[in-house]
Formats: sequence, structure tokens, C-alpha cells
Amino acid sequence: MAAISAAQVKELRERTGLGMMECKKALVAADGDVDAAIEELRKSSGLKAAKKAGRTAAEGVVMLHVADDGKSGMLLEVNSETDFVARDDAFMKFANNVLNAAVEGKQTDVEALMQGELEKEREELVQKIGENITVRRAVHLEGENVGGYVHSNNSMGALVALKGGDAELARDLAMHVTAVNPRVGRPDEMPEEEVEKERAVIRAQPDMEGKKPEIVEKMMEGRINKYLKEISLVKQGFVKNPDQAVEDLLKEKGADLDTFVRYEVGEGIQKEETDFASEVAAQLKS
Repeated sequence: MAAISAAQVKELRERTGLGMMECKKALVAADGDVDAAIEELRKSSGLKAAKKAGRTAAEGVVMLHVADDGKSGMLLEVNSETDFVARDDAFMKFANNVLNAAVEGKQTDVEALMQGELEKEREELVQKIGENITVRRAVHLEGENVGGYVHSNNSMGALVALKGGDAELARDLAMHVTAVNPRVGRPDEMPEEEVEKERAVIRAQPDMEGKKPEIVEKMMEGRINKYLKEISLVKQGFVKNPDQAVEDLLKEKGADLDTFVRYEVGEGIQKEETDFASEVAAQLKS
């Protein structure tokens, strides 16, 4: 009997939407042949035609919960293959169930979260809708004042934790983070290797050519400082009042930034380019 690898189990899960143990059992029975395992699963479980390997779930929703006392918050991302399914009532019900379970257990380990009834619900939804559905990531923040914001279509959202201030300020800054997408909280939090890469880009720009090294360095540092200001939350103009820097707003409110996190649906996932008309024709043909 051939040894079953984690990669084979992963491929079968992605193509069928079924649970890990069910996929592993099917692969053992099929002696490691993924396609043969799919055929047997279709016979035994009423599985719909499996999706092609590599089919990615890069649409979906960002879900948010902030505790009533404003001391903690949870942000998570649930994915589907298409935006259409992400607006489906059954999908949203599932996403809310996942959020509630994560909040109740303060659980951010997706594998641990998706056990028992939640995984069963996901599998049933995959079979009903015919798309891959995954819970991608979750984060839990605690602090003196935690605020959150999710864009109206649930495509992006953020959590902000403050020392001092109040719930309204924390929510306003979460709105700012969602809209402006700062890379770091403060300039000195930017990893040095990334700053060095930016320096190299600036040195190579055409207007640096032929200048004395000391002039190049002076110009480069000026541009680096501008770059760090643009990507640092506390240095940015507040989204509700661009003339006021976030750091000045924090000072005015007697607050200090603790931490923040921002999620955007599908960020970092390489989406498969698809000819929609051809895909519909292929589905009708099958």
C-alpha cells in the first residue's frame, strides 16, 4: 500500500471540499490515486463533480466582533470562489457561526476552530453550493480600548487596540486603517531590510545619476523619511480630518496606539484568471 502524503490529502480536500479524515480514508482505499479516490467518493457520498486542482477560494467576507465592554475584538476571513456565493445567505450564516465559535473560544487557530459541527456544516455547504469554501485566518486583540470597523460589503476591515482614549476613537482609527491601509504603526517599526530595499530603489532613480555621494545620501534620506511617513499610521493625516495627523489626534484624546490589524479579502492569494463565458459554457456542457 502506497504511503499517503499530506499534499495528496490537501489536493483531495481542495477538489472535493470534504474533511481531512474522509479524504485520507478515500486515498488509502484508492492506494494514493487522487482521481480514483474522487470517483469512489462520488459513488459513496453523492459528491458532485470535483473541482479542478488549483481552484482557489479568493473571494469571501471579513467578519468582525467587538466585545460589549470594548476590551477585545475578533477579526476573521472566510473565503469562497466567487463573489456571488459570498453574498449568499447560507454562506453568511456559516461565516457568522464561525465568528461566534471563534469569539466564544477566543480561538484563532483555524485548524482547531474547524472541528466537529463547524467542519460538518462547511462540508454540507460545499456540497450544496458547489464551490470551495475555506476559513482562512483569524486574529484576536485585547486592550484598554479596542475598536473595529468592516466596510459595508465585508470586503475589508480592521481592529485597533489603544492605551487610553475611548471606544469611539478606537473605531474611528479602525475605519482609518481600513481605508488608508498603513503598513506599520510607527516609522521605526518598518523592518530594516525593507527600508534598505527602498533606499536601493531611490539610489537607482535617474535624477540621482551624476550627483555627489553626499548629495545622493541627503536626497535619499529625505525621500525615505517621506516614504515612512506615508506608510506609518501615526504619521498619516486622519481620514476624517486629513489636516490633522493621527499622532496629534491620539495626543489630543490622551491615547497611545497599542496595535492594529487589517484584513482584506483575498490579499496575498494568487487568483486564477478565468474566461467567465468559457467557464459557463464548460459547466453547461458537463
